[in-house]
Amino acid sequence: MLFELILLAPADDVETLSEALDALDALSVSVEDADAQTPAEQALFGEPGMPPPKAGWERSRVVSLFATEALAHEAATLLQAQDFFVRSALVAVQAVPEQDWVRLTQSQFQPVEITPEFWIVPTWHEVPAQARQLIRLDPGLAFGTGTHPTTRMCLRWIAGQGAAGKRLGRVLDYGCGSGILAIGAAKFGAFDIDAVDIDQAAVESSRANAQANQVTLNAGLPNKASGRYQTVLANILATPLKVLAPLLCAYGEPGGSLVLAGILDRQADELKAAYAPWATLEVSDQEDGWILMTARL
Repeated sequence: MLFELILLAPADDVETLSEALDALDALSVSVEDADAQTPAEQALFGEPGMPPPKAGWERSRVVSLFATEALAHEAATLLQAQDFFVRSALVAVQAVPEQDWVRLTQSQFQPVEITPEFWIVPTWHEVPAQARQLIRLDPGLAFGTGTHPTTRMCLRWIAGQGAAGKRLGRVLDYGCGSGILAIGAAKFGAFDIDAVDIDQAAVESSRANAQANQVTLNAGLPNKASGRYQTVLANILATPLKVLAPLLCAYGEPGGSLVLAGILDRQADELKAAYAPWATLEVSDQEDGWILMTARL
């Protein structure tokens, strides 16, 4: 049985505490907002390559795991004797209940409705009765399980094209992650699909997920993309999307569709300006502060 040492600390002391806990043989250290799910909760948003707006929460809950109760209590005693602990507080030392961690993890991932007839379903779940189209997908190392609004909006757009009888044609999924968008496109009639990512783990994940869903796609690093595509999909984040504007537009064939996600609603004007030389972006969908932007090339 494992034991956890729970501390309350101000933002400025979290790094020092975490380093001390690591030196005291903690098996792991996690930090979370002590005011989560209260009116004082603070959301911290950042983007790759950019500093977060704040280094941490005003009050953090620092939880460390120890192999024995004695080690946890010893760590608590030693920390409380240090000058840097003066603004922190001991909350508890307690046993971590034995659990079926596999079952617990699986229980957190339920089928995700994209449209009433299109669902993302983990392999351990039964298919919802109303599902007419589905993607089988389990959580893994690569982004894209259908739970994030950006992924859902992209998949809704894909499904909407299928419902309207519009051809997706040749498709590029740039920054494919798990390959979920490429797989969704295949389910709705796309062909000659290239799914590319800078992360080799994402490439392997896309290949495995495509095989599990019995669809064909070409997964590889970004140099795998070539030629022109009738549909260009990119669910990344606003900053890389702005940098990639000339490249993504160059991949689209005249009259084709450009579909961008990973954009906060307050970033719409930035994206419109970045793509203005090549395409006129419009907001096509929105959910939980995120937007989907599309353009006809």
